[in-house]
Amino acid sequence: MFQLDVVICTYNNASLLDRTLDFLGRQQVGPGIEWRVLIVDNNCTDDTAGVVEKHRRWNMPRLRILVEPRQGLTPARLCGVRNTSADWLAFLDDDCLVSENWIAHVCAFARAHPTCGAFGGKVIPEWEHPPPEWLSKFHYCFAEQDHGAGVKQVDCLVGAGMVINRAALLRSGWLDRQFLQDRIGRKLVSGGDVEIALRLRAVSALWYTPECSITHFIPEWRTSCDYLCRINRGLGTSKLFEDAMLWRGGWVGFVLTSVGRMFRESAGTAAWQLKARLRGNIPPEIPISATFVDGEWAGIRLLMSMDPEVRRALVGCACPR
Repeated sequence: MFQLDVVICTYNNASLLDRTLDFLGRQQVGPGIEWRVLIVDNNCTDDTAGVVEKHRRWNMPRLRILVEPRQGLTPARLCGVRNTSADWLAFLDDDCLVSENWIAHVCAFARAHPTCGAFGGKVIPEWEHPPPEWLSKFHYCFAEQDHGAGVKQVDCLVGAGMVINRAALLRSGWLDRQFLQDRIGRKLVSGGDVEIALRLRAVSALWYTPECSITHFIPEWRTSCDYLCRINRGLGTSKLFEDAMLWRGGWVGFVLTSVGRMFRESAGTAAWQLKARLRGNIPPEIPISATFVDGEWAGIRLLMSMDPEVRRALVGCACPR
C-alpha cells in the first residue's frame, strides 16, 4: 500500500480553501494508494473549521484539521510534517487547484523515483483579472514554475505542490533547525520553501515532472505595484540568505563578494531610474526591482548582526554532502 499525506497550511482564507478542497476531493485514484489530508489552521478567525468539516462529511473522510498557534507558514509546515506519518508528503497551498489525477500522478512518480528528495510540477497562475504586460517580469513573485515539457532534475522547487520524501527531509536537518521564515500572518516574509528545497537537494536529487501540475489563483490585489514592492523586498532578503546557504567558504568572504555584486546592481538600478526620470516616465518595474536590491542589503545587515553560532550553522548548510 502506497501512502501519501497532503498538508495544507491556511490562515484566514476560507473561501479559497473551500475551492481547493472541492478540487482535491474529486481525485480518481486506483487501488493500492491511501492518501490523507491534514489542514493546519494557523490561528484562523474566519470559517476555516466549518469549511473543513463540510468537506470531511461530504467527500473526504480522511480529512483532519489541527491548530498551530505559532504564527507563520514555517511553524505551520513543521506542525504538518510532525503530525503526519506517510513516507511521502505533499505541501499544497490553500489557493491552489489540482486535476482529478493529481494524486495518482504524484504517487506514480514517487514510486518510480523512490530515492529522490522531492519533486514538483508546473505551477500555473490563474489570474483573477488579466495582469498588465509589465507584470510578466515578476512571475517569480507568484511561485510560477515551468521547467518545460519533460521530466528532469532541477536545482530548486517552489513550495506550492512540492512532494517530499520524508526520509530525505529527516536527513536534511530541516526538522531540527530552520533558518528562513515564510509568510507570517499578513507579513510578506519569504524564503522558507526555498530553504526546504535547497536543504533537500543537499542530500538527494530534486525532480520536475509536468504531469503533477497545479493552478495557483492570483487575486487582483496581489498584482498591485505596492504589493510587488513589499514582496520583492522580502524576496531580496531571502535570496541573500539562500546564497549564503550555498556558499562553501567563510561568511566574511561571502559578505565581501555579495557587497561587490550588490553595489553593481544598485548602480545599474540607479542609472535605470535616472534615465526614466529624464524621460519623464518611471514604469512600475523600476521601483519594484529596486526593492529587491534593498532587500538584499537588508539581508547583509541581518547576517552581520546574527548570533555567530547561528551564522556558522547557516552559511553552507545547503551545500551538497
